[in-house]
Amino acid sequence: MPAMTEPKLIAGNANRPLATGIARRMSMHRGMNVDLVNARVERFNDQEIFVEVYENVRGEDMYIIQSTSNPANDNLMELLIMADALRRSSANRITAVIPYFGYARQDRRAKARTPISAKLVANLLTEAGVDRVLTLDLHATQIQGFFDIPVDNLYAAPIFSLDIMHHFKGRMDDLMIVSPDVGGVARAREIAARIDAPLAIVDKRREKAGEIAEMTVIGDVSGKTCIIVDDICDTAGTLVKAAQLLADHGATEVHAYITHGVLSGPAVGRIENSVMKSLVVTDSIAQPEAVKNARNIRIVPTAPLFAQAIMSTWNGTSVSSLFELETLQPIYEGMYAAV
Repeated sequence: MPAMTEPKLIAGNANRPLATGIARRMSMHRGMNVDLVNARVERFNDQEIFVEVYENVRGEDMYIIQSTSNPANDNLMELLIMADALRRSSANRITAVIPYFGYARQDRRAKARTPISAKLVANLLTEAGVDRVLTLDLHATQIQGFFDIPVDNLYAAPIFSLDIMHHFKGRMDDLMIVSPDVGGVARAREIAARIDAPLAIVDKRREKAGEIAEMTVIGDVSGKTCIIVDDICDTAGTLVKAAQLLADHGATEVHAYITHGVLSGPAVGRIENSVMKSLVVTDSIAQPEAVKNARNIRIVPTAPLFAQAIMSTWNGTSVSSLFELETLQPIYEGMYAAV
């Protein structure tokens, strides 16, 4: 049965623009004004985090919108403390909406005496009182199994497919989707299947974290417009090298679609000075002005997707239907009406 109360949104400091965008989209869906719950999330002088909720949330269906992006630890603690505040205020259900799930790259013990930090974060969220998690493009889908509570993992692939069909209209036969490593083949294959394009792989061998010893291309990219697809771009070192390698193998253009633009350190400069014609990222992470002003970086919104997913979890309808273009295209009609 659908919930009797309206869904209520509360946001931390990680990505206020996205939270505001989700509230605005939900206002359009509901035909009534949906605002973020009035609360303060601030720090004492010693940087301890303090949360105070100014509205009654007893018995409410609460959605905390908070990416655990840089600074990851601060944003994670904000999320945990907000969940604790809502639980102690007798909220009926608490859903953590985490557009970018930090620590997801530490999902296994690749070497001896290393942690599985993604599992630790899952435990922390559950103990803080979170009843459900809604996230986007987990680095490893098996992280869903780290939780003993429901996890809805949304995908950027349908949005990227719409964007590609819109921006490369008339050139679809020239496209080739490229996975930047063997581990990302499933993600790249998903988009390739959606737009009916061939698939290539950049195989890389690392000597240690952050350093690449060798890269090779599996597949013929000569004369193709290559689109690299991945979930995370951090310092952009691997991405830029992969783009150059594709160009060296005869690709006419190289573009990239990355879900989470971490873009730390020298990333923006590397991308602007690279052979890539464009890099498209979602707004799962709030970007600084340097990224917004970069000549070849473009940001696509996820607020329509998250707003519809929140409405679906609230009223008990299908979330997986959002993986289909037939469902998603009307939500993004203002952006991709011509697709």
